Amino acid sequence: MSAAVASFAGETFDCRVAFAGELIELARADDRIVAVCNDSVGSSNLGAFQKEFPDRLINVGIAEQDMVGVGAGLALSGYIPFVCGASPFLTGRALEQIKADVAYSHAPVILCGMSPGMAYGELGPTHHSIEDLSWLRAIAGLDIVVPADPAETRAAVRWAAGASRPVFLRVGRFKVPAVTDGFTFGAAARLRDGSDVTVVATGTMVSRALAAAELAAGDGVSVRVLNMSTIAPLDEDAIRAAVRETGAIVTAEEATTTGGLGAAVAAVVVAGPRPVPMRMLGVHREFAPTGDTAFLLEHFGLTAGDIRAAAVELSRG
Repeated sequence: MSAAVASFAGETFDCRVAFAGELIELARADDRIVAVCNDSVGSSNLGAFQKEFPDRLINVGIAEQDMVGVGAGLALSGYIPFVCGASPFLTGRALEQIKADVAYSHAPVILCGMSPGMAYGELGPTHHSIEDLSWLRAIAGLDIVVPADPAETRAAVRWAAGASRPVFLRVGRFKVPAVTDGFTFGAAARLRDGSDVTVVATGTMVSRALAAAELAAGDGVSVRVLNMSTIAPLDEDAIRAAVRETGAIVTAEEATTTGGLGAAVAAVVVAGPRPVPMRMLGVHREFAPTGDTAFLLEHFGLTAGDIRAAAVELSRG
């Protein structure tokens, strides 16, 4: 772990703040940058952007399908639109427009799914966004990026603004520590080396995977940690290397395992010459009970202790 990362030990951050700060910096340098939202200026953390660029924030109201269509029109007219909304509503209500207006039409829209996973806590399954990775992975031509911390969020926002392609950016609300130094599209970052088992994690689970690796070291188990911040396209070479070199895989995601990161990794593993044991940690096709986010992550076995237990179990056959 770098000195820059280690210096933030113990402090946690809301990645939406990093997102908003980077978006404002980009907008100051490029007047093509615009934001589109669905009556979500506050929850998308766009208040400062709206104050500085009132003519470059378009609030369509609670009309997610229109929001995505407007974003596609702006993109095809030469603008760089960041279309922001709570992830369950952006992806659930506007899935057809994401497919047809953005991906199929090759419209370079940055779709920003805010507060994904179970970040809305007590508001329940209607507000949880655990299916988004699964259904968006099924759409051709759409990149999917899930930053793990503020530094990676900033770098991903900057990359997306210049990518000129359809992107879904999953911006976390649940506070996380700093664990990365930036973002490289399409590449898994090896944050910790290990020889007995690999944990492939994304988003909020990356810092927990690192904590799990520290715990597992006390059990004599060497855990490699991969930050899989790009879900589509997936870094298959990193997965195949983990299969060869560590012999077991654990995936961890704040999402349903039905079609999400775990399913994507499993497809690579089983297609290889030597499939290895796997455990997929996440939500296993069920709705959540009522409770805050920390409780829900514990309920679904997404703590550092749960990741450690899965890694130790696999390493011992």
